[in-house]
Amino acid sequence: MADHHHAYDGWREEKRSAYLYRIIAEAETDAVRRHLFFELAEAADKQAAIWETRLHQSTPPPMLHYRPDLRSRLVVLLIRTLGLHTLKPILSAMKIRGMGIYTRNAPDHHPIPDKVEDIGQHHQISGHLNLRAAVFGINDGLISNASLIMGMSGATLGGQNRIVLIAGLAGLLAGAFSMASGEYVSVRSQREMYEHQIELEREELTQYPEEEEAEVALIYVAKGMNEDEARRAAKKLIADPDRALDMLAREELGLNPNELDSPWSAALSSFLAFCVGAAIPLLPLLFGQQRDTLTEVILVTAAALFMVGTSISLFTGRHALAGGLRMLLIGGAAGAASFYIGHALGVKLN
Repeated sequence: MADHHHAYDGWREEKRSAYLYRIIAEAETDAVRRHLFFELAEAADKQAAIWETRLHQSTPPPMLHYRPDLRSRLVVLLIRTLGLHTLKPILSAMKIRGMGIYTRNAPDHHPIPDKVEDIGQHHQISGHLNLRAAVFGINDGLISNASLIMGMSGATLGGQNRIVLIAGLAGLLAGAFSMASGEYVSVRSQREMYEHQIELEREELTQYPEEEEAEVALIYVAKGMNEDEARRAAKKLIADPDRALDMLAREELGLNPNELDSPWSAALSSFLAFCVGAAIPLLPLLFGQQRDTLTEVILVTAAALFMVGTSISLFTGRHALAGGLRMLLIGGAAGAASFYIGHALGVKLN
């Protein structure tokens, strides 16, 4: 029985991969990449056929018909709306191969490692708030403000919507500004550090061009070039200071000098993501101030928590239902604890 389940899981994984490979191929505009993903789809189908043969040897043989699961259908929708580059971390979490062709540092940059053991390694930083950061920002705003609203509801026994609403709005603004300022300081500090390191690299190229050229030549030799070719390649590189700085910064500092994060962009993205999440539990209070809306707040927040958990599962590789239920449990526990603590404080202070 265990072997049967293992074979079925293997068949399902390969059929899902083939399905997604074809979706990626259809979305790809480059002919070479499109061909690559169609080939990967065919390879996955062949692997699925092997699992299918094993399954048909069991008694009774199962009826096999692949239907994309919820997570796969959601990924397809995101691919068609946001594009392949944005979905790279999600597709990698789903064990989709070939995502390396979408790295920012393309092969024509010829990055040069500064140590032999680093040859073949490549680093990059993202220049924009990606989908993963947005989802987690929304999650932070949702849980923190929902917990605040539940705590205030407990303290006021759920009967003073106006006070709870004001507290929720204050929590939204305070949390959003806190997130934005923290993100600004973090990214600003990181950018200043990178700019300082780039400037030091620029000074070294200016003051010690021969030493830099010799170092680059040695690295080329370590990569397999003969000494004459390595010296010529290094001399050509160092002759163009801007190109040399760009390549050395990519490897030695692990960044693209043209793609440093903007602290203002990071702060604004964090602010907006937190606001979106924090606004969700406020909606029933905004539109139902004349009645007890605590139940509505709980229902809206629970639905949002489940959706956020489902979205997070795209990055973690967990089953979408399990991810949604886990987030619902975590957020529910935080909300319940806040409500009862607020209620106890409210009784004591009154």
